[in-house]
Amino acid sequence: MVERAMQDKMIVEDQESKINELIGKMTLEEKVGQLTQIVPSLYGAFEEIITKLVEGEISYQEFQAMEKNYHKDKIREGILGSMGGVTGAEISNELQKIAIEESRLGIPMLFGLDVIHGYKTIFPIPLAEACSWDLDLIEKTAEIAAKEASSAGIHWTYAPMVDITRDPRWGRIAEGAGEDTYLGSMIGAARVKGFQGEDLSEFQRVLACAKHFAAYGGAVGGRDYNTVDMSLQTLHEVYLPPFEAAAKAGVGTFMSAFNDLNGIPCTVNRYLLTDVLREQLGFKGFVVSDANSIAEVVVHGESVDRKEASKKALLAGLEMDMSHGTYQQDLPEQIKNGDIPTDVLDEAVGRVLRVKFHLGLFDNPYRTSKEVEEKTLLAPEHVEVAREMAQRSIVLLKNEDNILPLKKNHKKIAVVGPLADNQKEMLGTWAITGNPEEVVTVLTGIQSAVDKDTEIVNAKGCEVTGNENMDFEAAVQLANESDVIIAVVGETADMSGEASSRMDLNLPGRQEDLLKALHHTGKPVVVVLINGRPLTIPWAAENVSAIVEAWQLGIQSGNAIADVLFGDYNPSGKLVATFPYSVGQVPIYYNHPKTGRPAGKIKFTSKYIDGPSEPLYPFGFGLSYTTFEYENLLISSSEVTKEGKVTVYIDVINSGDRTGEEIVQLYISDVVASRVRPVKELKGFKKVALQPGETKTVSFEIEIKNLGFFNEAMDYIIEPGLFKVYVGPNSKEGLEGEFSLV
Repeated sequence: MVERAMQDKMIVEDQESKINELIGKMTLEEKVGQLTQIVPSLYGAFEEIITKLVEGEISYQEFQAMEKNYHKDKIREGILGSMGGVTGAEISNELQKIAIEESRLGIPMLFGLDVIHGYKTIFPIPLAEACSWDLDLIEKTAEIAAKEASSAGIHWTYAPMVDITRDPRWGRIAEGAGEDTYLGSMIGAARVKGFQGEDLSEFQRVLACAKHFAAYGGAVGGRDYNTVDMSLQTLHEVYLPPFEAAAKAGVGTFMSAFNDLNGIPCTVNRYLLTDVLREQLGFKGFVVSDANSIAEVVVHGESVDRKEASKKALLAGLEMDMSHGTYQQDLPEQIKNGDIPTDVLDEAVGRVLRVKFHLGLFDNPYRTSKEVEEKTLLAPEHVEVAREMAQRSIVLLKNEDNILPLKKNHKKIAVVGPLADNQKEMLGTWAITGNPEEVVTVLTGIQSAVDKDTEIVNAKGCEVTGNENMDFEAAVQLANESDVIIAVVGETADMSGEASSRMDLNLPGRQEDLLKALHHTGKPVVVVLINGRPLTIPWAAENVSAIVEAWQLGIQSGNAIADVLFGDYNPSGKLVATFPYSVGQVPIYYNHPKTGRPAGKIKFTSKYIDGPSEPLYPFGFGLSYTTFEYENLLISSSEVTKEGKVTVYIDVINSGDRTGEEIVQLYISDVVASRVRPVKELKGFKKVALQPGETKTVSFEIEIKNLGFFNEAMDYIIEPGLFKVYVGPNSKEGLEGEFSLV
C-alpha cells in the first residue's frame, strides 16, 4: 500500500509538472481555446436541424450524413480544446490526429456527447431505471453506455443528471432519479462509477458530468429554464446531496444549471461554483456551462453584455464554455487589460488539462478504432442487459382480481393504442444516437410471448395527441371479439425531456376516451403506460383491470413488457416519483414538511375542498404477482448517542404462491426539532428475493450522523429527541418503531 501511494504521488507530481510546463508555453489564445467547446457546424439552419434531431423528426443516421464543418482550422491552430457532437471512431481519430500532430503543442481534444441512457444500446430512461432501485444494474448500464460511446470516439458524457424534482410537469424529470434525495444520491454515484470505473484512463471508460448545478429541478411551475427560489436549508438538505455523492464518487466534471438560484444565475454563481463546489465538496475537476448559458446571463438581466457575463463566469469558477464561443470572443481582451487576473485563467486551464491527463489522452489520444466500434455497438450481452434493466424498471400499479399475469393460451388478445406498434417513442428522450429500427415494439413482444395458436389483433384507435386518425370503432370491434384487451397508451418521447414541460398531466389527446370505449365492452382491460413522467390517471385507476407502468424502456421495450404481462418476470419496481391524483396537487412529494393543521376530516385543515390531498400512488409504491408481509420490527437500542448507530431488523415473508423480490424501505421521522422537519425521510432500502412461504430477516444500520439538518445559521446539527422508524413496502405503509437520541 505504501509503495502504491508513493507511485501515485509520483504520477501526480509528474502530471502537475507537465501541466505547468504546458501552461508556460501556451499563448493567450491557446489557453482560452482549452476553455472552449463548440460543435460541428452544419451547412444550413443549425438550430432548426438540431431541434429536428432531438425531437425525432430526422434520424441520427440522416444527421450524420449531413455535410459538416469540423473546425479543423481551429484544432490545427491549437485554439480549440473540446468539441461536442463528434461521433464515430474514424472522424474522432482524424480530428485527434490533427490536434496531436499538427497543432503547436499537441494537446489532445476532448470529445463530448449527451449519452444519457445508452449510446446505441438504448436502456430505459433514467427515471425508469431508478424504479428498479437496483444500484448494481444501474451501474452496469452506465458501464455499457461508456463502452459503446468510447468505442465511437467519445471521451465525455454529459450525465448523470442528479437533479431532484418534486414537480412532474418538469420535462426533465425523465432524466433523473425522481423526488428523493437519499435514493437519488445513491443512483447518481452508481452512474458515475459505471461511466468512469476505478481508473478513467482504462479502456472504454468515459468522463462523467454531474448536472445541473444546482437546483434546476426546483424550477417554478415545473417550467424548464425558469427561476428557482428556495431557502439555503432546502438547497443543502434536498438538492445538493446528490451532487456531493457524485463528487465523492470521483466525478470528473460538473455542469452549471440554466436557472438562476435566489436571483443569481448558476452560470455566474460564485457561492455555488466555488464556495460550495470547491471549498465544501472538495471538487477537483472542471465545470462546464450548459449550452449557451454564459451568453444567456445577459438575457437574465444580470450582466450588461456577454463580456461582463464571461468575466463573471470565469471568476465564479466556470472553466469551460459550451457551444457559443463566448469565452473565445470575450475573454482575451479582458485578460490583456488586466480586468481578469492571468492566474485565474491559468488555474482554469490547469483544471481542464488535468482531466485530460486523468483520461489518459496524453498517453493514448486514439482510444478506439473502427474495428473496436463495430465489435462493441449493440453487442449481444449489451442487449441482454437492456432487457433485464427494462424488466426491473416496470412498476405494477394495479392488478384487480390478479388478472395478471395473463395466460399465454388465450384464444384472442387485442393489442390496441397509439403506442402498441411504435418503435421510435419507446426510446424516450435524449436517445439521439439510438436507432428506432432496433426497438422491439410492445406488439412484437406480445406476439413472440404467446402460444402459437393465440391470435393477436391490433388497432391503433387514435393518435397520442390530437383528434385526427381516430378509429375507436375498429379498436372496439377487435376488443369485443377478444378475451382480453391490452391498451398501450401514454406520451411520445418528445413530450418529456428538455424544453418539454406540461401544464396537463392527463393522458394526451383522446387516449382516455379510447380507454373508456374499451372498458364499455365489458372485457378486461390491461393498461400499459409508455411515458416519461408521472401522469394523472384517476379514471383508469378506478375502472380498468390492471395498470402496468412501463415508462419508455429503450430497445428491449416490447420483450420486457411481454415478460411481465405473461409472467416470465415477476415485477418488482417501485415508484421514485409520486403519482398525483390531479395536477392541482403539484408539487406533491412524500417527504413534505409537517404542518400545524395536517389534513383531516374537519374543515380547517390543510386539504382541498374539491379533491383528495393524498396522491394516487405514493412514492415507493409497486405491486408484485406475489404478496409480502412484514413482521417483528426490532430496533437494537432504545437510546443512542449522536456518535452511535442503531440497527433495525424486520422479518419479510412471501405469503403468496410465486417467487418474488421485494424492495424493503426504511423511513425516519424526527418527531420534535428546532426547525420543522419532513413527515418522514427514506434512509435505507434493500431488495430481498423470497420463495413462496419463505421468511428472511432484513437489517438496516442507521448512522445517527445522517439524521441531522441545517439550522438558521446554516450549521449542520444533530439534536437529541425521539425518532420514529417506519419499515414497509412504500412510503405510506409498514410497521413502526422508535428510538431516542440522548
